[in-house]
Amino acid sequence: MEKKPFWTGPKRPAFSSNNSGPRPMGGRGRDARRGGRKNDKDSHAINEQIRHREVRLVGDNVEEGIYPIVKAQKIADEQGLDLIEIAPMAKPPVCKIMDYQKFLYQQRKRLKEQKAKSTKVVVKEIRFGPQTDAHDYDFKLKHAIGFLQDGAKVKSYVFFKGRSILFKEQGETLLLRFANDLEDYGKLDQMPVLEGKRMTIMISPKKVAPAKKKDAAPAKKEDADTAETAGE
Repeated sequence: MEKKPFWTGPKRPAFSSNNSGPRPMGGRGRDARRGGRKNDKDSHAINEQIRHREVRLVGDNVEEGIYPIVKAQKIADEQGLDLIEIAPMAKPPVCKIMDYQKFLYQQRKRLKEQKAKSTKVVVKEIRFGPQTDAHDYDFKLKHAIGFLQDGAKVKSYVFFKGRSILFKEQGETLLLRFANDLEDYGKLDQMPVLEGKRMTIMISPKKVAPAKKKDAAPAKKEDADTAETAGE
């Protein structure tokens, strides 16, 4: 059997430091060359990561003002703390000197408090038919009062099934009566609206006014009358 000759064509040159062509990209990016940022979703540029000629320092442990970045970093180093960029878009950027982990803890705590303060709107639905009887109406009215007192919105609607759409005026009258019976507990956000086979109203709870303190003046007058009687 005849043997095939080996390939004798030009070989691919080995890569060396003398080659002038483009070098392959390494696995270290810009952040890796700079030491990287701390692995946290709320990370900010800190210390040597801050690339500005000058920054504005704020905080309780420094004299507020504009400093060259070298001097600002020196102040942070002398206190054994981090230089943290808190407003990179400002001119000049604003930095704060404090422990970075403590800074992140305060950021997460503030975010958690803001989330707790944000009120979640709860909407309760109450369904009627166009010919709801009195017992069913009173039962649902009682539930609606409870929902509004708990701070929830009430979405009430009349569902028209089949040919019952012919009674849409009756359904509108029912919803307006329902809103009128709840006027001490909630306010009507919108008049009845017909959407497809549903006629809907939305009722929001009324804010309860804080109880006023009783005036102490009548009590003082009563005490004065008692003193006069005792003197006589």
